[in-house]
Parts: sequence; C-alpha cells; structure tokens
Amino acid sequence: MSPVLADVLQVTALIAALALVHRPLGDHMAAVYSSNKHLRVERWIYRAVGANPDVEMRWPAYLRAVLAFSAVSVLLLYVLQRVQDTLPLSLGFKAITPDQAFNTAVSFTSNTNWQSYSGETAMSHVTQTSGLAVQNFVSAAVGIAVAVALVRGFARSRTGELGNFWADLVRGVVRILVPLSVVAAILLVAAGAIQNFAGIHEITTVTGQTQSISPGAVASQEAIKNLGTNGGGYFNANSAHPFENPNGFSNLLTIFLLLVIPFSLPRTFGRMVGSVRQGYAIVAAMATIWFVGVVLVTWIEYAHPGTAAQLAGGAMEGKEQRFGEGASSLFAVSTTMTSTGSVNSFHDSYSGLSGGVLLLGMMLGEIAPGGVGSGLYGMLIMAIIAVFIAGLMVGRTPEYLGKKIGTREIKLAACFILVTPALVLIGTAVAMATGHGESSMTNTGAHGFSEVLYAYTSASNNNGSAFAGFGANTAYHNTALGLCMALGRFLPMVFVLALAGSLAEQKPVPETAGTLRTEKPLFTGLLVGAIVIITGLTFFPALALGPLAEGLAA
Repeated sequence: MSPVLADVLQVTALIAALALVHRPLGDHMAAVYSSNKHLRVERWIYRAVGANPDVEMRWPAYLRAVLAFSAVSVLLLYVLQRVQDTLPLSLGFKAITPDQAFNTAVSFTSNTNWQSYSGETAMSHVTQTSGLAVQNFVSAAVGIAVAVALVRGFARSRTGELGNFWADLVRGVVRILVPLSVVAAILLVAAGAIQNFAGIHEITTVTGQTQSISPGAVASQEAIKNLGTNGGGYFNANSAHPFENPNGFSNLLTIFLLLVIPFSLPRTFGRMVGSVRQGYAIVAAMATIWFVGVVLVTWIEYAHPGTAAQLAGGAMEGKEQRFGEGASSLFAVSTTMTSTGSVNSFHDSYSGLSGGVLLLGMMLGEIAPGGVGSGLYGMLIMAIIAVFIAGLMVGRTPEYLGKKIGTREIKLAACFILVTPALVLIGTAVAMATGHGESSMTNTGAHGFSEVLYAYTSASNNNGSAFAGFGANTAYHNTALGLCMALGRFLPMVFVLALAGSLAEQKPVPETAGTLRTEKPLFTGLLVGAIVIITGLTFFPALALGPLAEGLAA
C-alpha cells in the first residue's frame, strides 16, 4: 500500500469514527448538563467542598466560582511541586524552582500544559498523578462548564441565571471525563503504553553506555491528556515516545481522543438550544477549517523541496519513522487546532509554510474544533461577529438564535477576540525587544523569530506545543509565558460569562422573513470567511516576518 493511500484511509477512518460518536456523545453531554438529578458520588463531593448544586448563579457569581477554584488549583499545584522531594515516590527528584513551578502550575490549571521541563527527569510520581493528572481533569471540566453557561445564555430568556458552576464542574468530571478516560486508558495499555509505579531502571545501551529509564502511570495520564485537550506529556518527547504512543493504532486513537469532545459539543449546543441544525452549522465550519489545514500541511510536507527530502519521500526530519508524513501532519494540525499541544513530531522541523499553517491554527483561536469547551464558546463568539457583519450588510439589527446582538453584546465579543492577539503580539514584541527572545532562539533569521512567535502564540491561546528549538526554561520566559497563559485563559472567560448573562436576560425575538437563517450552508460559509479574514488582518504582519518569509525563501 502506498503511503498516500494509507494516509487517505487513516483520515477517512478518523472522520468516520468522529461522525459515529458525534450524536450519542453530544446527546449524552446535553443530558448531563440538563439533568436535575445528582449521583451519590456527586453529593459526597458537594458536601466535601461545601457547595449547594441546586442554587442557580448569575454570571458574576459563576465567574467568581471559576476564578476562585482556578486560583486555589494554581496554589496547590505550586506547593506540591515545591515540596515534591519530601513526599513518597519522589524518585530522587529535587523540588521545582519557583519560576518553573509557577509556570507549570498556571500551565496545567489553564488547560495549556506548556512544559519547560522534561517530565521523566523532573516530576515525581505524586506530582504527576496527584497534581498534573488531576488538573488535566478539572481544567477540562472548567472549559466545558463555561461553554455550557454560554449555551444556557442562548437557551434561556428573562433570567440572568446560568446554572451552578460546582454542579457543572463535578458532572463534567464524574459523568464525562472519568468514564471516557478509563476506557481510553485500557485501550492504550492494550496497545502497549505503560502503566506502573516502578522505580527508575538503569540499562546498558548497545554502545555500552548507561541510560536511566523512568516508568510511571503513563496510559492513564495519556488518556486524559488528549481527551481533555491538555497535552502535557509524561515524557519530554511527548507522544513521540513509544511508552506514550507505541504504534499506529495508538497514534490514531490519540488523535481521535483529542478531537472527539470538541467535535461533539456542537451537537450538545444544538440540543440545548432546541435546534440540532444550529449545531450542524457550527460543526461544519469547524470541520471545514480543520480538513483544509490537514490537506495543506500534508501536501506541503510531502512536496517539501530539497534533494534529501525528495529521496526520503518527504521532509522526515523531526518525525517518527513509525508514523511518517501523513500521520505526523494529521496529528500536528489536530493538536494545534485544538488546545491540546501534544505532539508526535517536532513542529520546529516542519517546513516554513507548514509551520505557518500550524501557527495559524492557533491564531484562529483554536476553534476548529478548539479545546474542550473553549473551542465551542470561541466559535459561538465568532458566530455572533458573523451575524453582526451580515446585519451591517443588509441594514438589519443582527439576531442569533432569537437574541438581538446589540451594542453590549458586540463590545463583549470584540473584547473577547482582542485578548489573545494582544497577548501574542505584545509578548513576542517585548521578548524580541529586550533580547530575551533572541537569546532563547536556536535558529537565526525568520525561523528563529518563528520560534518566539510560536511560543507566545501557544501560551496565549492555551495550546502548549512549542518549536522545540526555543529555550523556554528561563526566569523571564517562565514568568512571561505564565502570565500569558493565565490572562489568555481567564480574561476571555470574563467576557464569555458576561455575554451569557446579557443574552439570558433578553426576551426572545420572533423569527421573521428577514431573519438570517444561521443553520444554512450560507451562514457556515460566512462564518468561515469571517474567521479567516479577522485572523488574517490581525496576524499577517507577524506571519510575514516568520514562517511566510522562511517558506518563500526556501
């Protein structure tokens, strides 16, 4: 079988699997967040934290709960890293330095999972399982909760109540993420991923040298790392490591896991607002952008110029021979268009134009399909912008799902879409102007600039992947990137929840002959166009200095 045919069959199988679970998983999540009943284990958790899950919250209370929970999570994870050398199963590792502990605590709490450390030589078993893996669950559940709150804003009327954060958080973990992760972990173990708490193994290599091999509870963390679009690997090589990703089956399963919830949440949205066609329009826009990205990166990597690349059948530098061009490109696009950040190849080795597409996937706001929860609320914000543009074109007050999009709503949506570009561009500019960016670059010229741009794009968009040549473990970058991750995660949530509260208070507007049909393919096309144009106008100058300059010079 030719590599190209194998790649086509792989993408086809992935799309078929995602389509197969789209409806049942989307309906299940809608039922979870619409239910008035609490499981026994959930009631135990509510009593333990002192929360009343039956009390409805307005958006300021919902936001305070999100921020308070996240702040406590950052503090606990920071302390755990600072004292890990005194805890059991430390593997002899030292405590993490203050700046790196801050960066890692913010990273995992914000669902970014940016790693300026090598997991197998830095983090103890207790830190990995009780700290990092726990945040993989709860940070993902926070993202879904905020998305569901926005959906309730569209679905409800004449009330400012958006549900209960603690109920949404606990249900997301107990009824969605834990069951799916258990199944995924079993499949990964069956595929060959390791799962143990053994000590470090010293082995002798074929050259006669000694090498330390760190084991760990890898399969369980690998499952939620991708299912929750987290991305933090147990090992420095992430999903390129055979202990995490042993073969082609585990690789395809991993890609499926990181896409399945984001691609199913539009169905949840459609069910909760009472129109599944609205969900189909949103998922169609997501799928269109994702598929175009996969085709572009795969084609560029196969056709990469140069004698060595042509003889190898493509640009194989930085890629696993086990996966080849197609599976590596599919993984790279999927991980950058979600907020996952896990990698099975090194993006720093991709050609200039391919690296530009991966950067663009994050710059779009990671909405195709985006992170768990964050992808849906990001796409709904863009839908509001698209409706507003359409209203300007025909001279009508814009409406979406029976809610008028007025001055307040547009201001909140505009603030949302301006946060991450400001963090990316200002963060990159300051790093380059102060010399901290240049001193951390492995390469020079356009590719070196792309390393810095990629780092701040990844942190601000809560992705977590990196151009591997970028030296991130400095006091400056640990602090600056940590601030970008925190602001990039929680500041947009302020505007999302404020928008949800504003929409929930409105009285529904009856549909008329002049109402834009937002469930039609025409609107899907308008939505995709608005996303691409807004992103292009914002980031084209920065892309021209980095990946475009490198790609055109090749």
